[in-house]
Amino acid sequence: MTQNHATNRQWVLASRPHGEPSRDNFRLEETAIPSVTEGTVLLRTVYLSLDPYMRGRMSDAPSYAPPVEIDQVMVGGTVSRVVESRHADFKSGDWVLGFTGWQDYALSDGTALTNLGQQPENPSYTLGVMGMPGFTAYMGLTDIGKPKAGETLVVAAATGPVGATVGQIGKIKGMRVVGIAGGEEKCRYVVETLGFDACINHRAEDFEAQLEAACDAGIDVYYENVGGKVFDAVLPLLNTSARIPVCGVVAQYNATDLPAGPDRLPLLMTTILKKRLTVRGFIIFDDYGHRFDEFFNEMSRWVDEGRIHYREEIKQGLENAPEAFNGLLRGDNFGKLVIQVGER
Repeated sequence: MTQNHATNRQWVLASRPHGEPSRDNFRLEETAIPSVTEGTVLLRTVYLSLDPYMRGRMSDAPSYAPPVEIDQVMVGGTVSRVVESRHADFKSGDWVLGFTGWQDYALSDGTALTNLGQQPENPSYTLGVMGMPGFTAYMGLTDIGKPKAGETLVVAAATGPVGATVGQIGKIKGMRVVGIAGGEEKCRYVVETLGFDACINHRAEDFEAQLEAACDAGIDVYYENVGGKVFDAVLPLLNTSARIPVCGVVAQYNATDLPAGPDRLPLLMTTILKKRLTVRGFIIFDDYGHRFDEFFNEMSRWVDEGRIHYREEIKQGLENAPEAFNGLLRGDNFGKLVIQVGER
């Protein structure tokens, strides 16, 4: 770990990727550590969250949020320590949740910072189960999915921070939960640790047949965060009045063209009509920011009671962020992917 007290390392966007990002799309720069002025606070990054949405922010195509500009620091959620403060709401040593990006240090006027206190038990959890991914899981399932006891819920990327949380909430709500994950080890974890009723390896040659067998009563809620061949397998199994919360389509983030093969849009639209499906996309803080406290209180209770299990994959060193990010887009991670940038 090479964080130091003399320079500020920053990963900036060097160029816009075409397809899968490469190391050449990023540039590691060293700058001076900013100086504290009245009303500001100097933050030292300890944990950096890596999330699929960052791929969209590398593109200048129209989207729900502005792109990262060329030569600007890559965006990202962070948990930091206060190094020096001239702000009334923060003091040296405080842990804070913020959005200061891929860098060692940042200067803030306090906007969009959450003070976590001097000794939070698991500060990095605020980047996962107690933060944006957990919030996404909670609101997507409870508000759009409208879970009912006895129904069947299917969720892809079932070991990721969103999918794992969705499935466990589904079990709390009395649903039968089928996960989809990449590999037998992940599927064992989903069933044995997270408590799902079944998990299907999407890399299996007979994936579609296995999914159909596991969902012999059809699918009432499909939580969409992957897209691609997984959705193709789910579509014919959806029951009348099924609900589909859509928070991401990670299988398509690196795509440079539309999927090969016949146009499947007419099939999708016909299925939506005939089965009266509810398909709704959402952007978590734009649509549900006013309900964060509700989520935080409920999730805190579930975590404390051991009803929600949470797994992190922590990689060391800011210098390794680009490679770790590409691995995330390929599905290499096992749990919430976090970079530990500096010492606690």
